[in-house]
Amino acid sequence: MLIKPEEISDIIRKKISDYDSKMKVDEIGYVTNAGDGIVQIYGLNNCMAGELIDFGDGIYGMAMNLEEESVGCVLLGGEMTIKEGTIAKRTGRPVSIGVGDEIIGRVVNPLGEVLDGREAYKIDEYRDTEFLAPNVMVRESVNKPLQTGILAIDSMVPIGRGQRELIIGDRQTGKTAIAIDTIINQKEEDVICIYVAIGQKSSSIAGVVETLKKHGAMDYTIVVSATASDSAPIQYLAPYSGCAIAEYFMYKGKDVLIVYDDLSKHAQSYRAMSLLLRRSPGREAYPGDVFYLHSRLLERAAKLDQAHGGGSITALPIIETLAGDVSAYVPTNVISITDGQIYLESELFFSGQRPAINAGLSVSRVGGSAQTKAMKKLSGRIRIDLAQYRELASFAQFGSELDKATQNKLIQGERVLEVLKQPQYMPLSVPKQVVILYAAVNGYLADIDNKDVQAFCKGLVNHIENNAKEIFEEIRIKKDFDKETEENIIKNINDYKTIFKA
Repeated sequence: MLIKPEEISDIIRKKISDYDSKMKVDEIGYVTNAGDGIVQIYGLNNCMAGELIDFGDGIYGMAMNLEEESVGCVLLGGEMTIKEGTIAKRTGRPVSIGVGDEIIGRVVNPLGEVLDGREAYKIDEYRDTEFLAPNVMVRESVNKPLQTGILAIDSMVPIGRGQRELIIGDRQTGKTAIAIDTIINQKEEDVICIYVAIGQKSSSIAGVVETLKKHGAMDYTIVVSATASDSAPIQYLAPYSGCAIAEYFMYKGKDVLIVYDDLSKHAQSYRAMSLLLRRSPGREAYPGDVFYLHSRLLERAAKLDQAHGGGSITALPIIETLAGDVSAYVPTNVISITDGQIYLESELFFSGQRPAINAGLSVSRVGGSAQTKAMKKLSGRIRIDLAQYRELASFAQFGSELDKATQNKLIQGERVLEVLKQPQYMPLSVPKQVVILYAAVNGYLADIDNKDVQAFCKGLVNHIENNAKEIFEEIRIKKDFDKETEENIIKNINDYKTIFKA
């Protein structure tokens, strides 16, 4: 075999020209103290707040405290395996979650890992869990309604797309039920829904998923689950991960509804983390930045202008009060951040008024501009009827003789209250709501027994569905009704009343 020197020199020259010296530099530190899911790391001098720290073996943490000598880091799993001397490596990027169109219909944890027993979804991009809220210049005012299907809300506290409407009340007053009904009602509305469960029992979350599946709502819903057994950092991360998923769809021009259930437990998980990180406690032992915790989350809900895709995120945060105390630290904080609140009262709930919405304390600050014209014509009178009823009911209980006008107002108030009762998982479309409200506010139910009002309303809707469907069609298309349609509604109410009484 002949060895040609020129061939060897050619090979050496090629190797030299192709040689690429890439040096990989990692900034590493060492764990000096570990316990309760919190670690102190020495050596990460250039670490950023909120940066993802890699401990190897698929275990990650999030940098929270940047101190002179060390970095305080919360672990996102693997609490039992990290000990003193473990190597910690900077990743140079913030905590993020993988998102993609295939995430719709899935149950995931705040790190993007699937929990529904199916294969992992296809990731199109990674989005930071902490992201700047859209600025004032790219937003537009709320102008399109988000229909909940709940008569009491759509008439008195309307919600617009891009709004933040707080649901507040004691435990077991139907807060989650309102959120679930709203998700179920988005079936025909082309709205992607995200339900973020924070610190709830696994069985409760499984029940919610089962309910959504039963009503066909999981086809457009994503559930982000951080159960009560998950660590405080995982619970803390849940709403931010849910919001990152929502932003992926919003910036693609879609309308998104996100439910945070609930932010009281989120604040508690942040308090637990902060105390373990030795941050100074303030009022009710919460750290000083607990307001910023929720304001930077809820400000990410927005309605973008057409130049930026026209997408929106509507946020329904839930807050649990203790014995109706809305002046506690976290409830007052969240009330001041949101665009209104739906206040649920235990007394109303146990008296059988469900949903137990207190019309006097519930308010929507921007939703009125998004309400349909047909609703606007009727909704103002409901509040007046209820206000007059509440005022007179306290006098009526003394049993004194009442004049005819007062009796009529009391009867009208009772009928309106009865109309506002609505069974769970049975949302109503806007045309049906308009017809029922029209009958209620114009006194057509005064001669119907209070116990028969619900049956009458149900029968009236079916009667119009079968005999005068054009009424529903016009209200659905025009979002309003003219004089001719109004006369048609009155005729059908009177026709059905004759049948009902017979």
